[in-house]
Amino acid sequence: MNCNIKCKMNMKAYIPYMAIIFNQFAFAGSNILMKIALERGLNQLVFVVYRHVIAMLLLGPFAYVLERKQRPKPSFAVMAKIFVLALLGATIHINVYYIGMDYVSPTVATALGNVVPSFTFLLAFLLGMEKVKITSGRGRAKVLGTIICVGGSLLFTLWRSGYLFKSVVEKPLINIYNNNADHLRHHGKENWIKGSALILTSHIALSSWLILQAKVFKEYPAPLSMNTLICFFASLQTSFLALFFGRNPTIWKLDWNVQFLTVMYCGVLNSALVYYLQTWCISVKGPVFTAMFIPVQLVIVALFSIIAFAERLHLSSLIGAFFIVAGLYCVLWGKRKDSLAADDEHKDGNMKTTADDKILEISTSTK
Repeated sequence: MNCNIKCKMNMKAYIPYMAIIFNQFAFAGSNILMKIALERGLNQLVFVVYRHVIAMLLLGPFAYVLERKQRPKPSFAVMAKIFVLALLGATIHINVYYIGMDYVSPTVATALGNVVPSFTFLLAFLLGMEKVKITSGRGRAKVLGTIICVGGSLLFTLWRSGYLFKSVVEKPLINIYNNNADHLRHHGKENWIKGSALILTSHIALSSWLILQAKVFKEYPAPLSMNTLICFFASLQTSFLALFFGRNPTIWKLDWNVQFLTVMYCGVLNSALVYYLQTWCISVKGPVFTAMFIPVQLVIVALFSIIAFAERLHLSSLIGAFFIVAGLYCVLWGKRKDSLAADDEHKDGNMKTTADDKILEISTSTK
């Protein structure tokens, strides 16, 4: 009997690890599928509209039932802030991100995603929401980690030279380009810089969204309902953009191919199931635990791209990626120490949990 109880307890302890690894595989899969779909002609505006409509239809019933009692009646000011959230976190972030992905590989796009926690910390500090004691070890770790992470992202973007590793396969298992000239046109050095700059710009919008979301959540503490409204506004905003940049009605047609699969995958899996698992993991193990697994997504995408797409990486890219991940863990270490210190003081009755922890709590989500 005791053995069975211990086995059940051990299995229960591993569930958060399995859930967060599953999330990273899901995020990695969306980046890979989206790259293939973009090269096969999927319009990113159409994708964003369809994805958020699907997510809204899936999350809406759960939000209505589960948050009926806790959902406050939204004021005009709160609705306006949620509208801005949709503009930053979906309309600007996702559209600009996928425009940038058209110029770079999934590995590059995924590697640059590791800068989000550092960007969030930097913006929070500039807005006075993050207090840094440079005399403390954790304060120095956050500042140093941010500098390393941002520097690594610039190195990754601007320095594309040095030794080029050989491909592990003779030819791609999945050929997403029509010919070699098409590949060079999309992924030459100039387009590499353009694509990386666009992706970094999208992450600045995402970091701004994360900070604003922490503020709005205090006024509207119903995450499912708020996410449903964000999906609703994002679909409206992107539909409006499509009136100007996607006037061809044929782009809205989805056949039973990789484009349809990508829309359904991201709408159902990423925006519904993964959202729930991410929130649950944060509530059980904390935000730092969740953020620590972000680089796993990079490893998954890189291995798949090397084998399936015959991707070749420059030594300079690996060096830049190393600094990005190293900077990420420096920031996370400092945040973890902040959290432990806040918990100790809270136990003594000296202070409450800081708003900074709430920012980190929601800054671990990605596409």
